[in-house]
Amino acid sequence: MTSFPEIRVGQGFDVHRFSDVADRVLVLGGVVFPGERGLVGHSDADVITHACADALLGAAGLGDIGMHFPDTDPEWKGADSLALLAHVVALLGDDGWTTNNIDTAVICESPKIAPRRVEIQQTLSDVVGAPVTLKGNRAERLGAIGRTEGIVCFATALIQRRPNWQESSITS
Repeated sequence: MTSFPEIRVGQGFDVHRFSDVADRVLVLGGVVFPGERGLVGHSDADVITHACADALLGAAGLGDIGMHFPDTDPEWKGADSLALLAHVVALLGDDGWTTNNIDTAVICESPKIAPRRVEIQQTLSDVVGAPVTLKGNRAERLGAIGRTEGIVCFATALIQRRPNWQESSITS
């Protein structure tokens, strides 16, 4: 009998509205966008990184980003979302999973994503330890996102159980 690798897929989603606070920094995929309006959030409000973390947690059956990093916990106030993503990657590793890839789609009217796409992909891939791809999309002026009220991101993650991993191996 052939043994097949255990693989899982997870979906992630995040949305944040733009802030009216002048000094709020916009961070997307761990990359700072100087001169752009920042997003409202308990942490740095990085919608791309949050969606990636959510997709990984969902794929592994480990809950969602709100369970692990609640916005009611002062520990996460102003947190760097790349650190949160690194923590999620470590949780998956502890549970015997490795990431194959993450694909993301960010939807916003501004800023333009294409000029920073490679930098964002590299930043996220370095943290995840696997390829992270990014597509920038516009809402074509439809709805709240089209009216530039915020930014939304969807992510899909593929993870795989590490070969020869057994739950008992972490307790012995």
